[in-house]
Amino acid sequence: MSPEDGSVDDDPPMRWNGWGDPRRESALPLAVRTLLPLLLGRVRRPAKAAELGDVDIPATRLTESDIAGLAAAVGAQHVDVSADARIRHSRGRSTPDLLRSRAHEQDAPDAVVRPGTHDEVTAVLAIASDLALAVIPFGGGTSVVGALEPQRGTQRAVVSLDLRRLTGLLALDEISAVAVLAAGTTGPEAEELLGAHGFELGHYPQSFRYATIGGFAAARSSGQNSAGHGRFETMVTGIRVATPTGDLDLGRAPGSAAGPDLVRVFLGSEGIFGVITEVRVRVHPVPQSRVFEAWSFPDFAAGAEGLRQVAQHGGGPTVIRLSDEAETAVSLAQVGRIGKALSRGASVVTVYEGDDIATRRERTASLLRNAGGTSSGEGDAAAWRDGRFDGPYLRDALLDAGVFCETLETATTWSNLARLRGAITEALRAGFAEAGAKSYVMCHVSHIYPTGASLYFTVLAGVRDDPLEVWGRVKSQVNDAIMASGGTISHHHGVGRDHAPWLAEEIGETGVRILTAIKRELDPQGILNPGAVIALTKGD
Repeated sequence: MSPEDGSVDDDPPMRWNGWGDPRRESALPLAVRTLLPLLLGRVRRPAKAAELGDVDIPATRLTESDIAGLAAAVGAQHVDVSADARIRHSRGRSTPDLLRSRAHEQDAPDAVVRPGTHDEVTAVLAIASDLALAVIPFGGGTSVVGALEPQRGTQRAVVSLDLRRLTGLLALDEISAVAVLAAGTTGPEAEELLGAHGFELGHYPQSFRYATIGGFAAARSSGQNSAGHGRFETMVTGIRVATPTGDLDLGRAPGSAAGPDLVRVFLGSEGIFGVITEVRVRVHPVPQSRVFEAWSFPDFAAGAEGLRQVAQHGGGPTVIRLSDEAETAVSLAQVGRIGKALSRGASVVTVYEGDDIATRRERTASLLRNAGGTSSGEGDAAAWRDGRFDGPYLRDALLDAGVFCETLETATTWSNLARLRGAITEALRAGFAEAGAKSYVMCHVSHIYPTGASLYFTVLAGVRDDPLEVWGRVKSQVNDAIMASGGTISHHHGVGRDHAPWLAEEIGETGVRILTAIKRELDPQGILNPGAVIALTKGD
């Protein structure tokens, strides 16, 4: 198993109203508790969150006949109408999702259905079409854009289609370095299965420990190793999909001119066209060497220039990440280095894996030094890697303490990076200020291209009013700022329901009509993930 992982085979289910392993739930570190009043002033502690057993959800809308029909497709033991299962499948892991999960009254799907094969998925979709049941595909439950909300649209009930039984390494062509993985296979499971043969996928988003291969594909995921291995979509060579009107098995060759690439139609479709059941991906040998190096820069602009040079010269690190002054300060303060946090500018983490590390490192170091960077050794970079997947646990503790904490991301060209970053930062600060809340905005770049880069923001705020209402207004203003300033509505989180009202501004009304036509052809009854990705107006 990859050292990026750290998971165990008997992990309990993800915390139902928070992130990750419930055994790791903890209070805020002392350093963070000390820092928060300086950043946000006094915050109001929230009301106590509901316990799982106290949550009230509506009775299932499914009839005994409905349940029997679904059971005929997947087996009675794999159709679950218990309150526990329904609540655990009612949402993803955005901050609004977690705030809603603290309420005593919640919405939930009418059942959780767990198919074990592609044919069972096909059978469920046929039954759902006949019975007017909406179907929400569910992998690891890590969506942060509202893609898992149990909305039934025009259907009379809604089921969560849990794909975790579709798991395993289905095929491995070691000569071609291509693997076929079942869609419900998690990131750690995939790396363990491939590692037994000396290969790895090397896709490590922050959701890695829980997210699934099918989810990576459906959301067009991007992981920390994107500088070396590319986004997940670039790893995909083929997919198998079940739709209400027929199946597809796409991608028979490494390159093809046989019409438009239909594989790309389903990458990023978030379950609105069909259910991805198998994913064919390129893999590579497990790297035998890994080298870390951290850098400091006077400011974000200098660091961004260094990253641009690295991206455009090529042959750089496997991982490269720039944190702005605010994020660097908080990262240092978390480990008790307050003095250094107050005096330090921006910071960069680099990780090199695989072959020719010395040459790649020397080339990158020269470019970063020329941009004003100073190497600070491997310590901070290795520490970042060790805590890479633990950030969401801190968010849970912040919410418990009454501090609003959320993330958002976008991307743009290098020439527009500073303008877009400034517009988003101002929209966040102004939006919270209008609600009478102090805020602290952090930003990092973790995915770079020859032509541009992503921007990933984390915002903390001392919100006294209803945080869901306040964030709804702030996020709408931020999305407007992204569109007005030349950014994409999402670089790697996806569209879901949260971003759907802005999609037409990015792809145009003609683009929306194309997506709607595909949806109508593959899902004529509209059962698949109603309301996700495609929305008519911002008011819908």
